[in-house]
Amino acid sequence: MTITSAAPEKVSRLKRALLAESSVVALAETFKVLGDTTRVRMLDALSRAELCVCDLAALLGLSESAVSHQLRLLRGMRLVRPRRDGRLVYYALDDQHIVGLFVQGLEHVEERALRRAAQGRERRRAPRTEYRAASLESRGAKS
Repeated sequence: MTITSAAPEKVSRLKRALLAESSVVALAETFKVLGDTTRVRMLDALSRAELCVCDLAALLGLSESAVSHQLRLLRGMRLVRPRRDGRLVYYALDDQHIVGLFVQGLEHVEERALRRAAQGRERRRAPRTEYRAASLESRGAKS
């Protein structure tokens, strides 16, 4: 099946500019790891302070084993980095890119929530106005 394009030059230029397959896979894997609420909570905590496994477990109400398992995944994706201090290992976000990604994602979510709330208020107001207009018209018709 041959697919034709309305703008072949544009499509050709964009094909050359698109991400390489290896970058697409790595980015998708990163977003997949970020798609878990426990890991997001861990990243939130680690964006605020360097923490050891036992402190993360206490903070999030999880077992140390569960925290270690999630940290292993986050370490594998280079989202967090360990620092050993005697017997304890402390974790922090790997670099400012991770902090930026987290902050941008949070801003997006909060902006979307505000927009939805504003739309909800508009929807609740609109029917009342229409109802009042219809009610006034019906009263006028009865008089």
